[in-house]
Amino acid sequence: MKLNFCSLSSGSSGNCYYLGNEFHGILIDAGISAKSINKFLKSIDVSMQSIMGVLITHNHSDHTRGLEVLTRRGRLPAFTTGEIWKSILNPQNRISRDCIREIPIQQKFHLAGFDIEAFPVCHDAPATIGFHITAGNKKITIATDLGHICQTAAPYIKAANLLIIESNYDEDMLVNGSYPHFLKARIQSDHGHLGNQQTSAFLADIINDNLSHICLAHLSINNNTPEKVLQTLHQTFSERGIILNDQQQISILNRNVPTDMIRLIE
Repeated sequence: MKLNFCSLSSGSSGNCYYLGNEFHGILIDAGISAKSINKFLKSIDVSMQSIMGVLITHNHSDHTRGLEVLTRRGRLPAFTTGEIWKSILNPQNRISRDCIREIPIQQKFHLAGFDIEAFPVCHDAPATIGFHITAGNKKITIATDLGHICQTAAPYIKAANLLIIESNYDEDMLVNGSYPHFLKARIQSDHGHLGNQQTSAFLADIINDNLSHICLAHLSINNNTPEKVLQTLHQTFSERGIILNDQQQISILNRNVPTDMIRLIE
């Protein structure tokens, strides 16, 4: 069995992730255009015809932008909770109702060879979720929009072999930047986004030999840089005396182009 992960796009301008085996694949979020999704999949040698569905974490446009075309033209099934569907669907959008699939919260369902479980996270969109996905003996957790890591979400994140987690802003850049006060407060709130220091401290608390890949996602274009993320993480690990083993990898997910494919099972 093969198991591959690739971020097609990650950031406030759009989020979309691919997870696949040798037969089928799924997308997590569709926050870029369907045209870009097709182009990026081709660039990593993945056929759109192999995609069995798209999982949606919440209703913000940087996670749903391509959904209308994917469902209407591509007839791609889209999976999220009933509460999130209520926040997405309105008379103005043209998402194909035939492609809507409602999923439970914190109950496993099966798709394309994966066992998938949605779990709640704290973000300022209705009923935002993350996903915990199992394939063989590998566990993948995706939690890209959350203001803090609550007790419900923490076990799913801690169980991951591959963890995609946001490190949205550098605290000093945000405080000293040009955003208005209300927006800074929203980002820093418990239902906003995770900052570099928050993410690094949490990773230092949970790091273990089973966590082989850490992907830092959803970086702010105005209030963060890849260098700031890595500097904060390495400083935190150094202060805690944490040394990664030879098998552990840390990646920063690109904003506008696919990252290198991560091969969890060759």
